[in-house]
Amino acid sequence: MTTIRVATLNVWGTNGPWPQRLALIRRELARLRPDVVGLQEVMREDDYCQAREIAEGLGYEIAYGPASECDGRIQGNAVLSRLPINERREFTLPLGGCEPRALLYVLVETLYGELPCFVTHLNWQQDHGAIRLAQLRYVVARVGELSGADLPPVLMGDLNADPDSDEIRYLRGLAVVDGESVYFADAWTYGGDGSAGATFDRANDYARHAREPSRRIDYIFTGGDELFRGEPLRTALAFTEPELLDGVRVWPSDHFGLVSDIVLTPRTE
Repeated sequence: MTTIRVATLNVWGTNGPWPQRLALIRRELARLRPDVVGLQEVMREDDYCQAREIAEGLGYEIAYGPASECDGRIQGNAVLSRLPINERREFTLPLGGCEPRALLYVLVETLYGELPCFVTHLNWQQDHGAIRLAQLRYVVARVGELSGADLPPVLMGDLNADPDSDEIRYLRGLAVVDGESVYFADAWTYGGDGSAGATFDRANDYARHAREPSRRIDYIFTGGDELFRGEPLRTALAFTEPELLDGVRVWPSDHFGLVSDIVLTPRTE
């Protein structure tokens, strides 16, 4: 059985002590060695690209997709891949409002065929459940159109929704919307440790400032097929460890990330 390791992280732009946070993010990437990484809230301005700064020297190819722009600074999604990226496309999500949201698609070449990967970041406001649901239905439609490759798709990102929300229940096949239902495997449900798996956690000093409850809002979802490819075998929280610098705790981001090992090869058992 052969797996691919994927990870996702909302990097929180360049907020807070970015140089110190950068070192922690890069250290975790070097420890985990994920093959494909989905990043959200990635900044780009003039010749500067935050994804390139994160990936420097770690052996990743980079794809970047802008989502919004303010005062010349662009925020968007990125994919870092140790494997060749054969194709990439960007889509603007519906109903983004003053903070447009986007979907980044890349087609990654593996030894077992091409793997379609999607990275997105949905509206954050807690009363935007209907908007997030519309955005996810748009995402699902694009996944369906672009997933005719060899391997089942991977969808990851900051979805800003609890596991029991209508938005996430729809993805998990637990809610029917306008007569439509879909199913994607929630990597944490399949391969997590059985805990709540909070990724926006009040234990994180940066997240605590938002005065929101601890909850799981970052996800890795996979499609599957009759050969059992796409199954998440092991999933864990990542980018969770702070470092004490000059008496102050520095965290990699205000979010924790996820890392998951996903099956690529067919199985008969």
